[in-house]
Amino acid sequence: MADTQTDRSVRSVSRRKVLAATGSIGALSLAGCTENNASGNGSDGNSSSGNGNGGSGRVVVTGSSTVFPVSDTMAEKFMEENGGVNVTTNPTGTGGGFSNNFCPGDSDINGASRPIQEAEVSACNENGVEPIEFQIGADAVTMAVHNDSPVDCVTYDELAQIWSENGAETWSDVNSDWPDEEIVRYGPPSTSGTFDWFRNNVIGDSGNHVTQYQQTENDNELVQGISSTENAIGYFGYAYYRENEDQLKALEIKESEDGECTAPSLEAASEGTYPMARPLYIYVSKQSLEREPVYNFVKFYIEQSGTDTVSNVGYVPASDEQVQENLEKLESAVN
Repeated sequence: MADTQTDRSVRSVSRRKVLAATGSIGALSLAGCTENNASGNGSDGNSSSGNGNGGSGRVVVTGSSTVFPVSDTMAEKFMEENGGVNVTTNPTGTGGGFSNNFCPGDSDINGASRPIQEAEVSACNENGVEPIEFQIGADAVTMAVHNDSPVDCVTYDELAQIWSENGAETWSDVNSDWPDEEIVRYGPPSTSGTFDWFRNNVIGDSGNHVTQYQQTENDNELVQGISSTENAIGYFGYAYYRENEDQLKALEIKESEDGECTAPSLEAASEGTYPMARPLYIYVSKQSLEREPVYNFVKFYIEQSGTDTVSNVGYVPASDEQVQENLEKLESAVN
């Protein structure tokens, strides 16, 4: 594999610095996640009083399927307190949300499981949309296999062999102790931020991400495929594993041969000891913040991001410092 051990160390240090912003873990019971699909494009609603303090109108949230359970939970909580506001959430994928909804000005907020790209910022700006970044937690990207798989721990190099174009075809191609059976892959599409993160941070310079695999933006479909296919492997956000942990097995990960196998968990992601930990974001249109319902929902979202609302879904909450920094950024954007 072309990535050197030094490259791995740099990425590991960088991950620890980024995740230092996340706080301690709250309660770990999983809250139910109900899809709340957007019905049509555009954002309407002006400042007027409704039930609660949120005003009235509509807020449209698109983007990452990883961040979706958090945004959906926030939307439900906010609407319970503010009956005059309709918050719609749609898991379009990070890249798909930016290109098809957020940057064209058809959504107010875009969840993202990786930082926005320069080309996406340019596309937004061309349409008069100025994105503002808020880190709202962290995730432990989970690599999962069928419950009966003999594989328990994999290195980055082994993952690169499995997921690179023209890489391994059978499990025994990667490790002679593993089954001489064809690898069946399930994963997110190229429009997904999780795909981008995995390609950049795990496969790296060793090659291109394989294109022939079962791909979907619906993480629950990934879980179903892996759990019902004996020689399957796939990856997605930790919340989807924790909700289905009796149906499939999460692999432990180590960055190099001399590293330690580490299982995905909120604690390991918070401490920066899990190799595939990453920050999670929402991007908000500065122009949309001029509308009272959007501003009030974003403020609510930021305040709740440091609570067990996030850990109950299955991610690491933002730290108190991160929450305060986000609130100050929000106020600066509207003043």
